[in-house]
Amino acid sequence: MVELSQIKDPADIRGLSREECEELADDIRTQIIQTVSQNGGHLSSNLGMVEITLALHRVFDTPKDKILFDVGHQAYAHKLITGRYEAFDTLRTYGGLSGFPRRCESVYDCFEAGHASTAISAALGFARARDARGEKHHVVAVVGDGALTGGMCYEALNDCGNSKTRLILVLNDNEMSIAQNVGALSKHLSSLRASVGWNSTKKRVKSRLNRIPVLGRPLYRLIHTTKRMIKSIFVDEGFFSALGFRYLGPIDGNNLAAVENMLRQAKQLDEPVVIHCATKKGYGYNRAERRPEAFHGTPPFLVETGEVSGGSRQANGEVAMRTLINLAHQDERIVAVTAAMPLGTCTHLFEQAFPSRHFDVGIAEEHAVTLCAGMASGGLRPFFFVYSTFLQRGYDQVLHDVCIQNLPVVLMLDRSGISNEDGQSHQGLYDFAYLRHIPNMTVLAPANEEELRLMTRASCTFDGPCSIRYPKSAVSLPEGYAIPTFTIGKWLTLREGTDAVMLAVGSMVSTALRVADALAQDGISMTVVNASTVKPLDSDCLHRAFSMGKPVFTLEEHVRMAGFGSAVLEAASEMGFQPRVKLLAVDDCFVPHGDHA
Repeated sequence: MVELSQIKDPADIRGLSREECEELADDIRTQIIQTVSQNGGHLSSNLGMVEITLALHRVFDTPKDKILFDVGHQAYAHKLITGRYEAFDTLRTYGGLSGFPRRCESVYDCFEAGHASTAISAALGFARARDARGEKHHVVAVVGDGALTGGMCYEALNDCGNSKTRLILVLNDNEMSIAQNVGALSKHLSSLRASVGWNSTKKRVKSRLNRIPVLGRPLYRLIHTTKRMIKSIFVDEGFFSALGFRYLGPIDGNNLAAVENMLRQAKQLDEPVVIHCATKKGYGYNRAERRPEAFHGTPPFLVETGEVSGGSRQANGEVAMRTLINLAHQDERIVAVTAAMPLGTCTHLFEQAFPSRHFDVGIAEEHAVTLCAGMASGGLRPFFFVYSTFLQRGYDQVLHDVCIQNLPVVLMLDRSGISNEDGQSHQGLYDFAYLRHIPNMTVLAPANEEELRLMTRASCTFDGPCSIRYPKSAVSLPEGYAIPTFTIGKWLTLREGTDAVMLAVGSMVSTALRVADALAQDGISMTVVNASTVKPLDSDCLHRAFSMGKPVFTLEEHVRMAGFGSAVLEAASEMGFQPRVKLLAVDDCFVPHGDHA
């Protein structure tokens, strides 16, 4: 028996028997479950991908042949068999392995992806670079079916099929993205999955016809010539065919032999190919199989019970959502929108209360923003719940479709600030910069959960675009401090001092108060201001701060460039002040994965 620890690169698995590979698949699943239970991570999608990953590296000559994983949170097995077994226990920890493909980690990680729906475009780029340079290697994009709810996929499919560029697309169809897939394409893939029965029936027919003396083989050939016509009755593969792709499948993606055989067929074709693999999310760990959505991205948990290890703070998304639900009982215009993240953003609670007023659009942030713009134009009050990092995809729609028309759309930006173990592709550190410069946009950041409630209420009656950004977990202020009221454009001084002023935003308000308490022990008196509105700034409060002639510190969990501190300096210039201002923020770099602290 081959031990997983003996696998140093994919060459080590190409000579294994099928039985040895199946034993190796079990070991890989055990290693993934143990590591994710300790470190947290993406479990369900990775457990379903083991056989496909082994087959890819057995059939293709990697790293010469290129494999690109869409999103990347289905690449744990890939990491384990490409020389990273010894370091796998560092997954998602500071200084350890990333939870996503990283080019700096391995030559087998040819492209980095943390956001969905990018792999087909990138793979097409690799294929065209190959062709331009006269090379012959294969390029494979591994895409989850949920990613196909994103518009980039269709742009890439259309481009690739139209040009007939040689490319292999492995569609990992597990009926899930992060939440249950939505939309017409998901229903289309479901019908294709059902055709696994058609394929098995075809095999039985062939076997029995071949047993008939004399007439059996000619009869089968006659039937075979009309296969495409018959299959079109049972299996609608026209979607991919219309885009110029050869469609192969569907096959059982958790059957190593079936996947290997289909990949070898695809290698022989000189055209774009789709291989449709039906897999089971969470395969091999029954708790993840039963609740794949709960184990999509999970904190550390107990393997024996599946229960999350230790306690967890209340999610800000739930605080905001329960507030909105209370308001929605009074205002029928309020609707909630999410982009494939109902659990992560807590919009599933709104769906339970108001199923007809909840809209999950799939991994389609651009569409979600413009959908909200249309709803607002039609008289509704839409709230788009989205991670800060994912709204980056909808920037043009925010500017062009929402803000130019000054529509009352509320952007609820979850996971703002440093986003822990997901790393550089998921850091919510740029939203001040890409929102505050847009005319008509109001930008808010609550200091604690009570202020988040107040902001959510205020946004319901606000006449224009508004964004509220908050971290995943609720932040508590030090004992003795509270935020009793909130008014858009007005800041609240939480502590008076004489030596300097700290203007703090959002999650940094609590930090500023603790710093001020500590400095007081050394005889330094600090004013602490909760700068809850990043745009518009509180000009009266700023004027008072600058007039003191004392140092001013700005604190924000955001990049320094174009952030809150930059806005304060812009205001000082406009007011004619030249204050001593120190900007405390994230440096001009991509923040890696690791614990928030």
